[in-house]
Amino acid sequence: MSDTNPVRELMVERLIDAPPSALWRAYTEHLSEWFCPKPWRAEVVEMDLRPGGRAAITMYGPNGEVVPNEGVYLEVIPERRIVFTDAFTAGWNPAGPFMVGFFEFEPEGEKTRYRGRARHWNDEALEQHRTMGFEQGWSAVAEQLEAVAKRLAETADA
Repeated sequence: MSDTNPVRELMVERLIDAPPSALWRAYTEHLSEWFCPKPWRAEVVEMDLRPGGRAAITMYGPNGEVVPNEGVYLEVIPERRIVFTDAFTAGWNPAGPFMVGFFEFEPEGEKTRYRGRARHWNDEALEQHRTMGFEQGWSAVAEQLEAVAKRLAETADA
């Protein structure tokens, strides 16, 4: 079987009408407002934004679903890039890996090129994520992120 996608990556990309600083603030200060598609909601348990720091967010669904997301940050470059994984929990304890995630904010004039990427350990995890609705879900999240970032940019300019 040939591997046509060696990094097994899914990606959502869009040009957001806000500067990288507003997207960074949206991530670091307002994550619960945009992190999962509505009517789901997210609650930050811990956000230790440094390599090896704990990344813990719980998502709550409209029918009582509770989905904890536990992992660690691998790379944090303020206003540019956040890389995280669920392959470990805090203290480098191995966990059942599903993906390495990326949130990237690249300046383009007064706007920001946003990329949300997910790299998977194997083909099965990639297909599972695709079937779960990666494209629709991460696109909705990008729209919600844009709305929060635009609001923050407007209040920063006032």
